[in-house]
Amino acid sequence: MNTIDAVKERRSVKHYDPNHKLSDEEIEKLMSLAVLSPTSFNIQNWRFVIVKDPEIRKKVRSASWDQSQVTDASLLLVICADLKSWKKNPAQYWKYAPKEAQDFLVPAMGEFYEGKEQLQRDEAMRSCGIAAQTLMLVAKSMGCDSNPMIGFDPQKVAEIINLPDEHVISMLMVIGKQIKPAMPRGG
Repeated sequence: MNTIDAVKERRSVKHYDPNHKLSDEEIEKLMSLAVLSPTSFNIQNWRFVIVKDPEIRKKVRSASWDQSQVTDASLLLVICADLKSWKKNPAQYWKYAPKEAQDFLVPAMGEFYEGKEQLQRDEAMRSCGIAAQTLMLVAKSMGCDSNPMIGFDPQKVAEIINLPDEHVISMLMVIGKQIKPAMPRGG
């Protein structure tokens, strides 16, 4: 499927076939393409928690207004970001760049983000949003459907997945095979 068709056909599907499973290879393909998503300063601040355990998925569902797609979809992702990734070994993000680029970019990250908590959070949300769109388009091109979700209690979900300090949840994402079409576009 080409990109234009994937954009046109992608919808936020709510009802999934609970018997459909994604293979490890399909999950690997999705994730390996998601990490190609751009981030400011290449800080790769997104983090993806793949929730496979059925009991944990039930707990997340309970913290997500009991939405069935949390447990019925083939894949549940908690898309998070490390708010301090910019200061944790920043040279790692530019290790293959020319030395002059490294010499400029690595210290510039600290100068750009230090003491700017709102900017750090804003950038985390932007990065996660871009990665989420990549996931949705790749899923559609693989013949799957998806739904980005904000209808959940972020504190409860953070507790359930043992989210580390300095991390924030951007959204949940489910991917699978629809059993009922999405509602018509709203306009």
